[in-house]
Amino acid sequence: MTPALENLQKQLKQLPGIGYRSAERLALHLLVSQPARLPELVSALEHAARSVRRCAVCGNLAEEELCPICSDGKRHGGQLCVVENVPDLAAIERSGAYRGRYHVLHGKLSPIRDVAPEDLNLGPLLARLAAGEVTELILALSNDVEGEATCHYLTERLPANGVQVTRIGFGLPSGGGVLYADAVTLKSALEGRRHYS
Repeated sequence: MTPALENLQKQLKQLPGIGYRSAERLALHLLVSQPARLPELVSALEHAARSVRRCAVCGNLAEEELCPICSDGKRHGGQLCVVENVPDLAAIERSGAYRGRYHVLHGKLSPIRDVAPEDLNLGPLLARLAAGEVTELILALSNDVEGEATCHYLTERLPANGVQVTRIGFGLPSGGGVLYADAVTLKSALEGRRHYS
């Protein structure tokens, strides 16, 4: 293996979900099967690195000061959905079930990983809540200890202006059975039950 190929493979392996074999396959595919696409790929990466930044309001990805969601006047301004990361926001958007606005924390509180409140995008969120425009705060954070701790931290710091706080429901996936669900999922499913009619 040449040093250049080895370095390319090493860089690809640092991407999430890419192991040694996948990195090797990608590197060889780009260099052997699709060498003509390399300049286009490099150009797209460089352009994205120069152009994409955090939205000044919510922390989502943007190419202008505001992301497309914050710029959209048709979004429900009173609803604010708090998510851990941009991929979480993208997943909710793909569902088409939510037409409000977002706030991206870029993580969750984790003493074990040395993630403290000042490491998260919390200041702008608290400022948005204090401005009084938010009527419902939807907490769409992970159903784990760190997600729960982050939710608790946020609710303790809410301004006393009558903001309704809700938490997304967790439960069994569509098509999933009780037999194969873990204890946390079953607990959430039972706690999040509703009337059946």
